[in-house]
Amino acid sequence: MSEQVSFGYEDVDPAEKTKRVGAVFSSVAKKYDIMNDAMSGGMHRLWKDRFVKRVKPQPGEHILDMAGGTGDIAFRMADCGADVIVSDINQDMLDVGVERAMERGIDGLVWSCQNAEELTFSNRQFDAYTIVFGIRNVTHIDKALAEAHRVLKYGGRFYCMEFSSTDWPGFKEVYDLYSHRLMPLMGKLIADDEESYRYLAESIRRFPRPAEFEAMIKAAGFVRTRVETILGGAVNIHSGWKV
Repeated sequence: MSEQVSFGYEDVDPAEKTKRVGAVFSSVAKKYDIMNDAMSGGMHRLWKDRFVKRVKPQPGEHILDMAGGTGDIAFRMADCGADVIVSDINQDMLDVGVERAMERGIDGLVWSCQNAEELTFSNRQFDAYTIVFGIRNVTHIDKALAEAHRVLKYGGRFYCMEFSSTDWPGFKEVYDLYSHRLMPLMGKLIADDEESYRYLAESIRRFPRPAEFEAMIKAAGFVRTRVETILGGAVNIHSGWKV
């Protein structure tokens, strides 16, 4: 039997997932940031500020922002003086990011179309590797984590922010209702794309819980791993070091 991976609540062949995820993000690219504001009530901006504070980018550091698409994280790190390469498997997302950077007068960022599972960068090239709300869409998460470890220098740090299911009583039921009913409806009304946002909601439910994902990070070779939960685990900041 051939290998199967999750695409929302479906199990599909790996090549099919890669193809479908690409179609999702090509479809939502233009409305991605508007939808982030609408779906989180603007809270994603606070989460991203918090994330970058944890990364502590320094002037002159070389940082790879994977699945960086529209540039939200890269813009914040560039403001700290870091040299950032923004990578994404989807060129449409990168195109939106480049356009946003030009509108803001931000230059110096490097934009590179990359597959997180097969990076073209050399070993031990970066001081930090970041990925925000992107790793759950990777076909083989273990391969992406192994590549993150490979391209980091010794002493380099890995930071990932990703959604998961919340454990807060009461809020969990509200969150489930919101994810499965309201997210697709908002996608239809704002982005004219109900199915893509249905997938994005379902992908959160299929993503490993924080402890399980932390174990995967350790298995990739990272040490001193840590999980910082937000909203009872609805959002989590994962970190680890390469030594």
